[in-house]
Amino acid sequence: MLYHLYETQRALMAPFSEFASATAKLYDHPLSPFAHTPWAQRVSAGFDLLHRLAKEYEKPAFGITGAQVGGSRVAVQEQVALAKPFCRLLRFKRFSDDPATLALMKTQPTVLVVAPLSGHHSTLLRDTVKSLLQDHKVYITDWTDARMVPAEVGAFHLDDYVAYVQEFIRHVGGGDAHVISVCQPTVPVLAAVSLMASRGELTPRTMTMMGGPIDARKSPTAVNNLAMNKSHSWFENNVIFRVPQNFPGAGRRVYPGFLQHTGFVAMNPDRHLTSHYDYFLDLIRGDDDSAEGHRQFYDEYNAVLDMPAEYYLDTIKTVFQDFALVNGNWVVAGEPVRPQDITRTALLTVEGELDDISGAGQTEAAHGLCTGIPQARSLHYTAEGAGHYGIFSGRRWREKVYPQVRDFIARFNAAFEQAAEPLPAVTVTPEPAVAAAKPRSKAAVAQPAVAKRTRKAVAPSAAEPAAPPARSPRRRKATTA
Repeated sequence: MLYHLYETQRALMAPFSEFASATAKLYDHPLSPFAHTPWAQRVSAGFDLLHRLAKEYEKPAFGITGAQVGGSRVAVQEQVALAKPFCRLLRFKRFSDDPATLALMKTQPTVLVVAPLSGHHSTLLRDTVKSLLQDHKVYITDWTDARMVPAEVGAFHLDDYVAYVQEFIRHVGGGDAHVISVCQPTVPVLAAVSLMASRGELTPRTMTMMGGPIDARKSPTAVNNLAMNKSHSWFENNVIFRVPQNFPGAGRRVYPGFLQHTGFVAMNPDRHLTSHYDYFLDLIRGDDDSAEGHRQFYDEYNAVLDMPAEYYLDTIKTVFQDFALVNGNWVVAGEPVRPQDITRTALLTVEGELDDISGAGQTEAAHGLCTGIPQARSLHYTAEGAGHYGIFSGRRWREKVYPQVRDFIARFNAAFEQAAEPLPAVTVTPEPAVAAAKPRSKAAVAQPAVAKRTRKAVAPSAAEPAAPPARSPRRRKATTA
């Protein structure tokens, strides 16, 4: 009944939200006589803030219409490359009239960005896509709000997520593609590529995993602790509800977006209160640029989606309670997940030094599982001063992380192009699912990303200080993968 009560409350608040918006404009419009009263600016700012606190936030658009490629500005059109009941595969198609630019774009590598299905829409990765479009052909998974999927379609499990990822990889180029997973998808993406390798399929040329819970036991965060300390039945009984009748997915069991949003806000309530107060002051001062930045952020942050209950509960149990991937006992649709079977694909892991969602070492743990990947193609980068969102959005992403990702993809894409013989798809050996972690390069692309850290045999604590940045040595030429 909680979902129904929430929808009732939202419907009741809608008129008040619209009234607040109209009143804010009444006291702000230059042609309105009320705008010239002494307290007009404060009244307008107060009602504007009230409107934004009470309004319903819908999924924003990517809004990407152009990109800079090779010194030229090209047009970008968003296209649906493949449609599935729970996800659309979007392609950002680039167009240009310049022959040289067209020739350049045709030679650039294809990248599949697997966006998280964990509360926010894929538009959260808008900045990621914008940067990638400069040097790549870009596809992204656009997950559908579960409340918009009719119940007759059936359930959606974690196994289905893995199957979707495999289908998308094959669609965008299979063995010629590059995959980037951000946050939650790192686990199912690693499973998808592992299964492809075990079957003898050509796996992507590179995998880039950013801020994901490959091994949630390492440096557990508040998010990890909640999942680990509550039983599976607790989640099923306390956070799973049925979609109300006013949506196409009426009756479907979901983890509602409004509950997820409440959890997001509860993690940093002081920060959000301060941000809203600063927005109020910006409106009073007439600082339109800062106010618009606040609106853009919260238009994205407050837009959430419902997750299918089966997928959410599977993820809690498999990733955060059973640790099935790192323990080597994860079975997807009857097939064991064996990351050690991956031999063809180069691996880059990216972590934020200040990440409070995915702790230090959780993503890097992928290297200890992918023992079939040679040391020269197993790389790690820690972004100094970056939090969780900083590794895929904002200034640190554009200035620090993206150059590492771009050069990593370019290096190993060139290695495949220059190889006289195609690399084998897989070499399966009867080794255990979890092997001891081998030494690996800490370099991102051709330069070390972070200084080598000394780790204990047990998982580090959340309070363990992050590694200091390393000096950047002289660049080396890319070698054949």
